[in-house]
Order: sequence, then C-alpha cells, then structure tokens
Amino acid sequence: MPFIPHTEDDVAAMLATIGVDRIDDLFDEIPPELRAKDLDGVPAGVSEMDISRVMQARAREDGQPLCFIGAGAYEHHIPAAVWQITTRGEFYSAYTPYQAEASQGTLQVLYEFQSMMTALTGLDVSNASLYDGASALAEAVLMAVRANRKVKSPRVLLPRNLHPAYRRTVRSIVRHQGIELVEVPFDRAGGHTTVEQLEAAAGGEFAALVIPQPNFFGVLEEVDELTDWAHARNALVIGVVNPVALALLSPPGDWGTAGADIACGEGQPLGMPLASGGPYLGFLCCKHAFVRQLPGRIAGKTLDADGQEGFTLTLQAREQHIRRSKATSNICTNQGLLVTAATIHMALLGAEGLERVAAACHANSRKLSDRLCEIPGVEPLFDRPVFHERALRLPAPTADVLRSLAAHNILGGFDLGPDYPELEPALLVCATEVRTDDDLDAYHDKLARVIATRTQARCPVEPKF
Repeated sequence: MPFIPHTEDDVAAMLATIGVDRIDDLFDEIPPELRAKDLDGVPAGVSEMDISRVMQARAREDGQPLCFIGAGAYEHHIPAAVWQITTRGEFYSAYTPYQAEASQGTLQVLYEFQSMMTALTGLDVSNASLYDGASALAEAVLMAVRANRKVKSPRVLLPRNLHPAYRRTVRSIVRHQGIELVEVPFDRAGGHTTVEQLEAAAGGEFAALVIPQPNFFGVLEEVDELTDWAHARNALVIGVVNPVALALLSPPGDWGTAGADIACGEGQPLGMPLASGGPYLGFLCCKHAFVRQLPGRIAGKTLDADGQEGFTLTLQAREQHIRRSKATSNICTNQGLLVTAATIHMALLGAEGLERVAAACHANSRKLSDRLCEIPGVEPLFDRPVFHERALRLPAPTADVLRSLAAHNILGGFDLGPDYPELEPALLVCATEVRTDDDLDAYHDKLARVIATRTQARCPVEPKF
C-alpha cells in the first residue's frame, strides 16, 4: 500500500481548523510525568534508499542455505498466485467481518477454508483458525475437558513424542486452569506410543488423550488402536495432525471405530513461507456434538431475504460477543490473512495436487534417510514407518555436526538432544518436495566429510617408525 505522509502545511491547516497550535496540545490532559521521553538511543532518520540498502544487506547475510529442518515448519513450494491474490487490498487489509453485508468476500474465504479443513480431517465442523498449531492444541485440551460429560477428571494424557514446543505451550496456557497433563513415554524401539504405556501412565480416569499423527519423530502411530482404547475409557481423543500428511493418511474422523473427537494442527504447510517462524495459523476441527465448545468463529452460508446466497458469522463464542465467564477463549483471533493464503493454496492444488505433494515429500524423506544411512555410524533411531522426517543416530555430537554443516551452507536438521537427552547424539532430518537429488547428494557428501573428519580427530592414526 502506498504511504502518503501529510506535509507540514497539511498538518498546520488541520490544527488551525480544530483550534490548537501544536499536536502536543491534543494530549495536554496527560500528566507530564506519564508522557514518553525522547528515545535517545534511536539514531536520526535516514532516507528510504539508505534504509532499503541496509535491510537488503542484512537479508544477504542470511544466505540461501539448503534446509533439511522440519520439526513442525516445512519448506514447501508455494505457487506464485497464492500471495499475489492474498495481498490484494480486499484481503490484505481485511480483519474481523463484523458487518456481514460489507464482508461477503472475507466471510466466503472463511467458509471455504472451514469446508476444506473438515474435508481433510473427516470431522463435522472447523473454526476460522487460531494463532498457531501449539495454541490450537492448548485450546483443544481446554475444550475437551469442558466437553467431556462422562469424565469429570481434569487429567489429559500427553505423549512425550508430541512436539516439545507444543507441550510447553499447552502447559503454559492450561496450568492455571486446574488441568493436569500426564506425560506418556514412547517406545524406544519404535518411537511410538503403545497401549501398554498408556495403561501404565493413565492411573485412573482422564478426560482426553492427545494423539500426534505423525508424531514429532515423524513416526506413524497406531491411531485406530489408541483411539478405541481411549473411547473405551470414556475419554475424548484429540488428533494433532499435519494437513499435508492427511492427503495420504487416514483422517482423524476415521480413526478407530468412532473417529477422533477433535483435530488440530499447524496450517503453515498450506501456502505459508517459513518466514523466521511466523506468522502461521492453527486449525481446530471437531465433531458436531462439541460445536458449542469450539473456540473462535464459524462462518456459515445462508440465503438472504431475496433468496440470494450469502455468508455470515454463525457462531462467535468469544468474549467480544458474550459474557467473559461464558466465553470459550479470549485468544482465538482468526489469522485472516493466513487463512486466505491457505484457502487459495488448497484450491489451486486440489485434492490430487495435495496428494502428489505429500507423496513427493515422503519419497524425498525416504531417499534422504537412505542416503545418509550409507555413512558409517549413521542409522535410523526407530524401526517404524515415518512421514516427512526421520530421526537418525549420529556417531558424533549433534551440535558440532550441525555447526560444521552450517559452515557449508547446509541447515542439517533439528538437534534432538536438548529435548530428548536420552537419544543424544540424534538428529531429526526432513526433505520436502522442493529438495532435488543434487540437494540430497550435497547433504550426503558434506555430512560424510564432517563425520569422517571428527572421527579421525577422535582416533588419530599412530605414526609409523
């Protein structure tokens, strides 16, 4: 959007019209001691040309490394049309569609997004998104505890192979709500959660079980067995899913005999660049029986008085619209711009395109894992099927290996050591559809060289006399 500043003559004319001498006079009711002081540490203003040069130089410092990090945020191809349309003025500046008659375009986008997410997850209802996948899971946990009428226990089973950032976020949000999060260990051979481990951790009644599919290690869980186990104990099931993986895997609504009750996750793979960590969007879907507990907004399609198709906000269970004590959430602002991008992205790819992307990601991840495991000392950590990424055991300290790879302009993966010290040295690697065979070969060659160098440094050859 163009920036058109007011000239000094414009400002003087406006001040004269309202009868004051200076802009500061507009704030004379604020006591002097409460006014902001001068910002001494801020340098004098520079021209647009100079600041553009500085920002471009700083951007170049980041370089363009090959990225093999997944861990919840993925480098996918984004068709150029996605952001060309998303940044049109009609979408770019749109926010809350309070006035339906003036917000038909925005409401239709939200309605289409919700329709696509229910199709992906196999559930009945979707909201118009949340801040990100981690906060979406926190909302799902709060929702499950409210919605479970059969179990009054505020306990929720949370697998340890769930994304570490998600686990931390959920704890931060629900810890003052009287909800107990019970961590469930994972199987060291498969990296998945077993019914036996759930039995040992449950220790009585619990309101909900969280099932990541795939889990943080990329490992696929036995979702049907876990879902039926939880439902047999009157607990609700929350699926944490990757929307791209859902193009190939069974949707949460089909898990087990009755399906998961709630599904949530991160929408970043649907047309959002990595962008240093955001902004992204979180999606949240559920069965129709729990719609009144779903935080956020739901856009619906209806007919107006003339019989013409129209869109409106059907449900708004947040504190801006109802009493705070009855609100389901006060952090559920929908990420409207990101929803627009996700909707356009899914519409452009269609079901077949999304499935092809998922298949290409799976093939590349498998090819990368096979190539890296040709290096002596590198091997898979777990023996179960995976999607998108794989955890590997290394013969050298992970942090040192990643530092050396970064020096070669390769972001080699996610260090599992800080969150899972029992697995160290271990690395989580990912290859999406954008990685080529040359990229995989480059990573293999650099990693082989780094590991060989470090192995030789630990085991120097004795000199011959």
